[in-house]
Amino acid sequence: QVQLVESGGGLVQAGGYLRLSCAASGGTFSSYFMGWFRQAPGKERESVASISWSGGTTYYADSAKGRFTISRDNAKSTVYLQMNSLKPEDMAVYYCAAGTRRGNYKYWGQGTQVTVSS
Repeated sequence: QVQLVESGGGLVQAGGYLRLSCAASGGTFSSYFMGWFRQAPGKERESVASISWSGGTTYYADSAKGRFTISRDNAKSTVYLQMNSLKPEDMAVYYCAAGTRRGNYKYWGQGTQVTVSS
């Protein structure tokens, strides 16, 4: 069983930045494909970014390309999401997820709120 705990959310002005972290425990972190998702009020959950087991391959939603960067530190069992040039439409609860492969996420964190003021 893998436990995921997100942190780093908060209130930021439009144009600002935040760095989200997701710390994993209870499993072999390097064996998991990791992803960041978000869900805004009244909207479906959507994928933001994902990263392969070694960190060599990354994927981004169109809305995140050029502004967000996903990375991981397998020695620290942590995945990060650097979010720059934040927009009000980025406001959501952000979740990290772990799975054996991309699109097959079995474990989810509790989420961290990101609020962007205009």
